[in-house]
Amino acid sequence: MAEQDLSRFLSKISQLQSLAERVQQDSTSRDQLAACADHNQVVRLAQSWGFDIGRRWGERDHGPGGEANLLATPCPPRGEESTRVLVSAETWTLRLIASNDYRSPSGEWMDQSDHEWVLVLRGSACVALQNPDRIVDLSPGDHLLLPPHQRHRVDRTDPDPGTLWLALHWDAA
Repeated sequence: MAEQDLSRFLSKISQLQSLAERVQQDSTSRDQLAACADHNQVVRLAQSWGFDIGRRWGERDHGPGGEANLLATPCPPRGEESTRVLVSAETWTLRLIASNDYRSPSGEWMDQSDHEWVLVLRGSACVALQNPDRIVDLSPGDHLLLPPHQRHRVDRTDPDPGTLWLALHWDAA
């Protein structure tokens, strides 16, 4: 492990220990933490208390790198997604999608006539599928194949620095 990674890891452990101490000593903080439903809510609450615990192991800070560095893609405004076509041909398109604390509009399902394969590069996401009904949690390196007309929706993505996806779409024929 590089010295910079070790320092960041030890700093996160220290912040988590301080956070745990606060929660053990303050019942109001404990109740607020207990009310969190997912990782993103815990991270936001901890940030409001001055703790930076959101970065997962292996995630790096990415400064400006131009369009050649996909991981340097900026995060869109909270609650939104941005999409950029990286390359395409007659029957397929490869897109880069950046999501910031995004979820599909309530009650809306995507139903596409093409195949879609998604890969999470940064952050995490939760995708709901219909027929059969199931929830898929995705972290960096996880991928999901959606056949044509597989109804799906995004239930959540990470807040800033957000979730970064590759999405490959190709014709069903």
